Amino acid sequence: MTDASPEDRLPPGARIGRAALRVADLDETTAFYRDVVGLAVIDCDGDRAVLGADGDPLLVLRRDPDRPERGRTEAGLFHAAFRVPSRAALGEALGRVRERWRLDGASDHLVSEALYLDDPEGNGVEIYRDRPREEWPTDDDGTVRMATDPLDLEGVAAAAEAVEGNASAGSSPVDRAPPGTDLGHVHLETASLSAFEAVYVDGLGFEVGMTGPDVRFVAAGGYHHHLAANTWRGRTTPATGLGLAWFEVVVPDADALDAVRERLEAVAADGDVDVAVDERGGGVTVTDADGIEVRVRTE
Repeated sequence: MTDASPEDRLPPGARIGRAALRVADLDETTAFYRDVVGLAVIDCDGDRAVLGADGDPLLVLRRDPDRPERGRTEAGLFHAAFRVPSRAALGEALGRVRERWRLDGASDHLVSEALYLDDPEGNGVEIYRDRPREEWPTDDDGTVRMATDPLDLEGVAAAAEAVEGNASAGSSPVDRAPPGTDLGHVHLETASLSAFEAVYVDGLGFEVGMTGPDVRFVAAGGYHHHLAANTWRGRTTPATGLGLAWFEVVVPDADALDAVRERLEAVAADGDVDVAVDERGGGVTVTDADGIEVRVRTE
C-alpha cells in the first residue's frame, strides 16, 4: 500500500450504496429482510427483489438456484451492516429479531451499538446505530478507536419502549425500519489484506483506520468504517458461489468518479484487478482479487 495524499482520497461525502446477494430461495430470503431487518419491498418479480427504506433501495436479491453454495474456502461477505438512525430504532429491530428470528451476537463498539444475525442462507447481517461523532474515542494519531464490549440489550429495548406511542411497547414489534436507515458499511472476508488495500485504499481511495494483524477498517470522511476486511476464517479462494454479488460505492460528483477511475486504472496496470467503465450508468466497476464486483457511481 502506498501513502495517499489528500487528493488521492475519496471525498467526505462518499458512502456505501446498495448491495446485491445471489440467493437460492428468493421468497424466504425476501421475507427475512422484510420481517426481521424491517426493509420494505420496493420491487419484486419472479427472480429479483429490491428492498429498502423510505423508498431508497438498499438491497437487491437475485434468485440463482443453479449456483452452488458458498464453499468453506471462498472469500466473500462477512456481513452487510444496516444502520438505523437512533437507539430507539435499534430497539425496534431487537424486538423484531427476538420475536421472529434468532440473535447471534450483540456488541458495544464504543462508536456504535450493534446486533448480529445470519439470514436464512447464512449471509451475515449487522443492524446498528451510531453514537454521535463527538462521542467517538480516538487515539493520539486521530484514528477512531473501536472495541467489542457487551451490549446493554435491555437498555436498547427500553429505548424503543420509551418512545411515546411506539407499538413496540405493546405486544408486537414495529414492522419497518424508519426513514434514514441505510447500508452503513460492508464487511468482507478476504484471502489477502494487502490485495484488499490495493483495490480499496490505493484504487478507490478509502483511508485506513483501525487495523490489526488480521483485519482492516477503511473509510471516507473520518467515518469509523465504510468497509472492513478480515482473514479470520482462512478464506483462500475467490467468491464463486451464492452470497455477495456486488456492492456500490457512491461518490458525490463526476470529478470524484474520474479520480476513482484514474486510481483504479493505475492499480489495474499492475495486473491485480479488472477495471471497466459501466456503460449503462457512466460509472466504474472493479472486480477485486476475491471476485467481488464493486460498482462506483455518483449520487
